[in-house]
Amino acid sequence: MATFLAVHGAWGAGWAWKKMRPLMAARGHELFAPTCTGLGERAHLAHRNIDLETHIADILAVLEFEDLHGVILVGHSYGGMVATGVADRARDRIRHLVYLDAFAPENDKALHDYVPGERREADRKGAVDGWKVPPSPIPPDTSPADVAWLAPRRVPQPLQCFAQKLVLKNGPLTLPRSYIYAQRHNPGDPFRQFMQRARREGWPVYEMDASHSPHVTAPEALMEILEKAATSS
Repeated sequence: MATFLAVHGAWGAGWAWKKMRPLMAARGHELFAPTCTGLGERAHLAHRNIDLETHIADILAVLEFEDLHGVILVGHSYGGMVATGVADRARDRIRHLVYLDAFAPENDKALHDYVPGERREADRKGAVDGWKVPPSPIPPDTSPADVAWLAPRRVPQPLQCFAQKLVLKNGPLTLPRSYIYAQRHNPGDPFRQFMQRARREGWPVYEMDASHSPHVTAPEALMEILEKAATSS
């Protein structure tokens, strides 16, 4: 049995991992999918000062209060920023770090450092009340039933989550890492650069015929890959 801790992406929350829960349980694994402050069922706590460090602290608290060790930490999309900070601060609790079509940042880099300037400007100019970034479009290959499930539950993301730079406090990460790349992206997607870096650095790389959220659109295929990562660590 493995213990998985999933860090959700921007605009989402722990609810987005609902399809993975029975798949994990059927294989004898345990899945923790907490919600970061200001999102999902914690949207009532949203405020303009929530940032990347807030969300790193959220996940570190789960590790501590659930007393988790030997964890397979999975960061999806923006959650890769959070997971990297968590792995830096709690290395003794993490067995393997999996980036699921995610940002895999270096020290002193923000999510906005990895996207085109027009995307950064659009986030800033389009932020409601100067700090709430509206959700991005749902991938077009998402089923109508999943769109009906996802759309009303996605909420704005605090801008500082994208703008604050990651600070690695313990030097470069050395723990085992894997990268899962979803192939159905539009040209210019921000995740290919991380997949290519993973290959250069010798991490296991898995490519999926899926769009950006395979835990929603291809959960069974994702479960197979995550189990491979768990057994290879």
